[in-house]
Amino acid sequence: MTSVRSAPDHEGARPSMSTSPGLAVAAVARRLGVAPATLRTWDRRYGLGPSQHRAGSHRRYTDDDVARLVVMRRLTLDGVAPADAARAALAADDEELDAHRGTVSFDERGADTGADADEPDDPDDSAEQEPPSRPFLRAVPGGEAAQAPGPRPLGVREAPRPTRVSDVVDAAIAYDQRTCDRLLRIPAGGDPAAWWSDLVEPALERLAERTVLAGPGEVPEVVLANATLGALREYTQASEDAIVAAGGPPRNHPSRMRRIVLVFAAPDEPLPLAAHALAASLASHGAMARIVTGPANVHRTLEIVTMVRPAAVAMVTTQARPDLGIVHAAHEANPSLPFFVGLPSDDVADELPLASTVHRVRSFPGLLHELLAVVR
Repeated sequence: MTSVRSAPDHEGARPSMSTSPGLAVAAVARRLGVAPATLRTWDRRYGLGPSQHRAGSHRRYTDDDVARLVVMRRLTLDGVAPADAARAALAADDEELDAHRGTVSFDERGADTGADADEPDDPDDSAEQEPPSRPFLRAVPGGEAAQAPGPRPLGVREAPRPTRVSDVVDAAIAYDQRTCDRLLRIPAGGDPAAWWSDLVEPALERLAERTVLAGPGEVPEVVLANATLGALREYTQASEDAIVAAGGPPRNHPSRMRRIVLVFAAPDEPLPLAAHALAASLASHGAMARIVTGPANVHRTLEIVTMVRPAAVAMVTTQARPDLGIVHAAHEANPSLPFFVGLPSDDVADELPLASTVHRVRSFPGLLHELLAVVR
C-alpha cells in the first residue's frame, strides 16, 4: 500500500488520506496555471504542499492537496491576500474540498514521466511567479476557456481584480451567501457611495431582470440584501471604532447628534437598501444619520421629526411612483426644514411640494452631496 503522510495541521487543516498515485509539482502547476516556483513558495510559506511520499522520496500532491490549492488560487484571483487565502484553504472542510476534488484528472497527469518526477527546484523560487498562459481548472472562475494572464517581470505583483457586478449576481443566484458577503465587503477607507452606485445598485437592477427557478427558501435578492446590510454594518462599526480610538466622541454623544439627518425609505419600499447605503455614506464623511424603519405613516413621521429635530430629512426610493404623503406632511409641519427626495424617475417629480426647502435629486451621489452641504 502506498504510504501517505498527513499534511501539516495548519490552523484547522484536515489530514489527507488519499491513496491515489499523486501528482508531481510540474503537473499540478500546469493544470492550475501557475509556475512551479509559486507552488513551492506556497508550500514553504503556508504549508500548502504535497502530502504524499512515493518510492525514492518523491513527494506527490493528493486530490485533497490539489483541492486546497484550487481554493487558494480562486481566492487569490478574487483579490484575497495570499496569507489569508492560504489560511482559508488549510481550514477548508470536507464539503468545500469535495467540490474541488477530482478537478485534475489522473489519466491526464503523466504521473511518472521523468520531467514531472524529478523536476529540479528553480534557482530563485522566493517570489511568487505569475502563471503562464494555460487553461485554468474547471473549478476556477472563468471555466475551461479562461486563460491565465501573461507573464510579467519578477517582483511585480498584480493588483487585486476589482469585484464585478456579474460576480455578485452569480453568487446571489447560486444562493452562495458566503461568497456574496466576501464580494461586497467594503475595504477600510473605501467609499460606500461609490460602492453602492457602481456595484450594489447595478447588481440589484440585473437581478430584477432575471427569471430564476428557485427552491423553497431560495431568494437571490435576499442573499444580496443580507450581504449588503452586513457590509454596511461592518464598515460603519469599523469607522465608529476608529473615531473613538482617535479620541472622538461615541456615536450617541450629544455633540454628534446635533446635526443629524433622518433618512426615510418610501412607503412599501421592498428592500430599503438605498436608505442604509445613504446613511453609511453620510457617516463616512463624519455626518450622523439615522434610518426610520418600520411603519412610517404621517402621524408617526411627524412625531419622529419633532422628537429628533434633525438638520435635514431625506427620502430615497427605487420606485417609479412612490407615495409622497410623508414629504407633504413633514414639510407642512416644518416648512423651514430642508427636505431632499431622491427620485430616479420624473413620473412624480411635479407632485413634490413647491418650496425652496424641498429638493428633488436624481442621483445617489447628488443626494449625498446636497445633504453634506447642509449638515456641514
